[in-house]
Amino acid sequence: MTASPGVAQDTQAQADVQQDESTPLDIPAPPPGANLPEVEPIISDEEFEESVPELAPEDDPELDRPLESIAEFERRLAAEEAETQTAEGQAPPLNDPALADGDPVEEIGDAPIRDAELAAPLPPLDQFQVEPVEFAEDASDEETVEVAYDVRVDGLAAADEETETDLRGLFDGLSALEEGDGEAANVAQVSARLTEDSALLQQILASEGWYSATANTTIDRSDEEGNPALVAVINVVPGQRYTIAEIVIEADPVVPEDLITSNLALEVGEPIVADRVQGAEAKVAVELPQNGYPFAQIGQRDILLDETTGDGVYTLPITVGPRSRFGGIRTTGNLAFDAEHVEVLTRFERGELYDSRDVDDLRKALVATGLFNTVSVVPEQTGEDAGDGTEYATIVVEQDAGPPRTLAGSAGYGTGQGFRVEGSWTHRNLFPPEGALIAGAVLGTREQGANVIFRRSNAGRRDRTFQLAAEALRADYDAYEAFTGRLSALVSYDSTPIWQKPFTYAYGVQLIATNEQDYSFEEEDLIRRTFFIGGLTGQVGIDRTNSLLDATDGFRVTALVEPEGSLQGGFSPYVRARIDGSAYFSATDAIVLAGRVRVGTIQGIDRFDLAPSRRFYAGGGGSVRGYGFQQLGPRVVLDNPDFDPEDEDSNEDEFIYRPLGGTSLNEAAAEVRYRFGNFGVVGFVDAGQVYEGSVPKFSDIRFGAGLGGRYYTNFGPLRFDVAIPLDKREGESGFAVYVGIGQAF
Repeated sequence: MTASPGVAQDTQAQADVQQDESTPLDIPAPPPGANLPEVEPIISDEEFEESVPELAPEDDPELDRPLESIAEFERRLAAEEAETQTAEGQAPPLNDPALADGDPVEEIGDAPIRDAELAAPLPPLDQFQVEPVEFAEDASDEETVEVAYDVRVDGLAAADEETETDLRGLFDGLSALEEGDGEAANVAQVSARLTEDSALLQQILASEGWYSATANTTIDRSDEEGNPALVAVINVVPGQRYTIAEIVIEADPVVPEDLITSNLALEVGEPIVADRVQGAEAKVAVELPQNGYPFAQIGQRDILLDETTGDGVYTLPITVGPRSRFGGIRTTGNLAFDAEHVEVLTRFERGELYDSRDVDDLRKALVATGLFNTVSVVPEQTGEDAGDGTEYATIVVEQDAGPPRTLAGSAGYGTGQGFRVEGSWTHRNLFPPEGALIAGAVLGTREQGANVIFRRSNAGRRDRTFQLAAEALRADYDAYEAFTGRLSALVSYDSTPIWQKPFTYAYGVQLIATNEQDYSFEEEDLIRRTFFIGGLTGQVGIDRTNSLLDATDGFRVTALVEPEGSLQGGFSPYVRARIDGSAYFSATDAIVLAGRVRVGTIQGIDRFDLAPSRRFYAGGGGSVRGYGFQQLGPRVVLDNPDFDPEDEDSNEDEFIYRPLGGTSLNEAAAEVRYRFGNFGVVGFVDAGQVYEGSVPKFSDIRFGAGLGGRYYTNFGPLRFDVAIPLDKREGESGFAVYVGIGQAF
């Protein structure tokens, strides 16, 4: 038997460290120039020698005996262990006493080899046989053996009978056992879920004031017929419910004095419920910035519980910060516009008491411009005295301007209008601040045109828009064919998707040059005429609805007045006026009743003297559904030049029914809207008529009815309506289809 190399090294190391006491240690000298501090000895060498007792060799012979090596120590220890094992009847390893010495390296020597494979030479690598490993089948592919179980919670009624149902409902919504739906892979999984749910139930009870609640778990094996074999049982011992005995607010004085206490909705004597405590603190955190404290911070609450009485002392530290007023505006970052234009968007003035709602409103207005990737609005302390114990707070607007260019498009279809596709390119900030250039085009079966628009949003006032437009349009409808050019300027104060206005207005001017086809009763034929029209536009609106695109409550009224005049052969004035109103009522959470009316009149001109495109028409998706676009009212019947009575394959009608329009109209509609999830069904009845005279007669009313489908999206409902005329005239279609975005009204 030979010693291992490791042992030999250890032995040598042991021999190296053995040396005579008189042999001095080789301590390296300090480097040259080193300035080592002098260390005073704790005790002198003489005192140390005197305190150590002298030992003579005759007192203990072992003192002069040399230390044995590590190898000798290990052999001796192994031999002692072998003797102990033999004495206790335990055989040495492999029944070989030589292996009992603990030496990790053994010599086989001349021991016989009983396994011939151990002496056989290894085969060459190119002849080594490799057999593919066969893996066990994936247990996940096999059908999992499941056990059924039921869940029972005992003891909740002892907590509070009134809230037992609420506690159980909260538990069921978060429970791992309930989520498993009564099935588990094995009993161990049921036990794990049971342990998790017991901790969950204790947390739920603690959140309701039972801080000392305990929950014990068992798994009952039931043999009752019809019941699961396993019942996971949680036995709850709620203990006492802690209540608020004292409320301590640690904060500097505020104005008014009860600003914090009146908004902290907690009372002495009520249970310590986590939701109520958090809600009360959140209300204080909201109210302070709304009442002049923009830098207030709610600290970490402390609730001291008394186990003997069940009382809790609630302490809330609040850092109030300085009472502040609105100061200046500072803007940083990648700017879309400067601080001066930001002031146009604000609803507060310098010196007004700080209100976080005004800051949130400014943030929404900035987002509504569509000019930012991100934008933030935060107050900043200045320390500048504002009087009355307040100081000014600067409003810091950090901007990150986004891409200013936008491509947009829309498409729709309506019977009589055909398909219509509209697209636009917009640079929203080509002329800062918020000066946009828009180029648009319309392509459809009935309309083709282009327009260029300059629009200044928030022009000198928030939500006020100034717009200049130039438009060229060709329209080919059954009522008229027109080539029209228009120049217009308009100032409007409108609702936006973020801020719906209760009151809106618009006013402007327009110049129109149009060449149109019209029917002449004198010539009993179609003729073309050119009109030059100049006019003003004025509109006011009141909106008390709860949504722009899908109102369910409220009403809105809009009045439009357009004084115009023909510029040919002198100035011939007339006035176009129209009033629209609609109302909405939620009969139930799913059913909305909606209705609308429209009345219009043109005073001061005969119908023939008025350009066909400026007359009133009715019929179509935004008017009286069931009838073609602009098909109601007076009309003439003309021979169709494309009709060939000898052509049996021709689809052309024998006659053309041409609407003439009128100088007055009335319309009404009623809808019942039923919504289920993101879908909806609408039943509707529309009515209306157009008259040649300037005063609507409310006679010969035409009716249409139908059904519609709705799909509700984030930007409004998608609409699909099918309607039929209830008193169809010759030449009118038996039904009409309308597709669009938003409700019909």
